Amino acid sequence: MQKLAATAVKQAKPKAKPYKMTDGGGLYLLVKPQGKYWRYNYRFTDKQKTLAIGTYPDLSLSDARKLHQTARGGLANGIDPSEAKKAQKTTRNLAAVDEFEPIAREWFSQKMTDKSDTHKARTMGILVKDLFPSIGTRPMSKITAPEMLAVLKKIESRSVNAFRAKQVASQVFRYGVARGCVKSDPSRDLGDALKVRVERHHAAITDPKAVGKLLVAIEGFQGTPTVRTALQLSALLFQRPGEIRHMEWSEINWDENRWEIPVGKMKMKQEHIVPLCTQARDLLREIHKLTGRGRYVLPSARGPSRPLSENGVRTALRALGYDNETMTPHGFRAMARTILDEVLGVRVDWIEHQLAHAVKDANGRAYNRTSHLESRRQMMQTWADYLDGLKAQS
Repeated sequence: MQKLAATAVKQAKPKAKPYKMTDGGGLYLLVKPQGKYWRYNYRFTDKQKTLAIGTYPDLSLSDARKLHQTARGGLANGIDPSEAKKAQKTTRNLAAVDEFEPIAREWFSQKMTDKSDTHKARTMGILVKDLFPSIGTRPMSKITAPEMLAVLKKIESRSVNAFRAKQVASQVFRYGVARGCVKSDPSRDLGDALKVRVERHHAAITDPKAVGKLLVAIEGFQGTPTVRTALQLSALLFQRPGEIRHMEWSEINWDENRWEIPVGKMKMKQEHIVPLCTQARDLLREIHKLTGRGRYVLPSARGPSRPLSENGVRTALRALGYDNETMTPHGFRAMARTILDEVLGVRVDWIEHQLAHAVKDANGRAYNRTSHLESRRQMMQTWADYLDGLKAQS
C-alpha cells in the first residue's frame, strides 16, 4: 500500500461526505467538512476499535506516524491504546488540579459521609481555619515536610491542638497519593516535632453535696429560659454537649416518652435512645411553648434556624461561678457516671450504654439501641429523683 505524502495531506479538500486517506497499518486521515482528523483502526480482544490520534495541521503526518507506532507497540504488548490514552488524560487532569484545598474538599465530601455532624464540623473547621489559609492554594506536590511543620507550629503557637490538624492534613495527603496528585505524605513524620499532648479530663463535680449546690444555682439562673433548660437537661440526661444543643423536636417521641437521636449525630455512628424521666419531660413541655414551632428544642438567640451556641452552657456556668477547672458542660456526664456507679450502685453497663459509649456483651457484640431499655428508663428516673433530693437538701 502506498504511503501518504505530506503534500497530499495538505492539499486534501473536504467533499460532500467524509472520506479516508490511508497511510497503512490502520492509520488514516479522516477528511470531513469541518476538518482533518488522524485515526487508527485496530483490533483488541477481537473487537474493532478506533483511536483518535489528533487533528491536522496541529499534528503533522510525521508526528501522527510516531504516535501510531507508539500505539502499535503498546498493542503488541497487550495494552489497549484507547485505554492508555484515557489513563494519560486522567493523570494530566489530576496534575492540573492538585492544589491542597480542592483536593481536601473532595476528600471531605467522599470520606466524611458516615461521620457524625460534630466530627464533620470539627474537621471542616480545622481545614478552613488552620490549613487553607496557609497551604490551600499550594500544589500538593510542592508542599514539603519543613513547610508543613511551619504550618503546624503556627497552629501550635495559638495553643491549638496541632496534632488534630496534622491528622486531618495527613488524611488529605494520603488521599492525594491515591489520586496521583502527590507521591507521599509530607506530614507523616512530624509528630515528634510537635509538643507532647497532655491528656486533660473534663472538669466535673462529683461530690453529692456540691452537686446539690450546683443544681440550686442552675434553678436560680437569671439568663434566658433556653439556656437554663439546657443546663437542666444536661444534668438530667447527661448526653454530650453537642447532642444536647442539637436536640430537635422531631426527635422527641412523646408516645414512647424518649429522645431518639439519629445515627448522623452520634459519635459512635449508632442510633441512640434516651429515656425521658418525668422531670425532663416537664422541662420539654414547658420550653415547647417558646420554641416548639422551630426545628431546635434549644435554638440560638440569633434565630431559630440554628442551635444554641457551643459556648452557651459553658458561659452560663461561668455566670454561676463555676470556672473551667471546676465544671464544664461535658462534666455533667462524668458527674452522672460517677454517682450512679459509686453512690447509687447502678450496673456499669447500663450507665455506659446510656452514655452512648461502645458497650459490648459477653460475646463481644455491640448492644443495639434498645438493649436494657426498660432498666435504663428506671435508671434515668432514679437519677432525676436523686438530683431532686440533693437540691432539696441544699
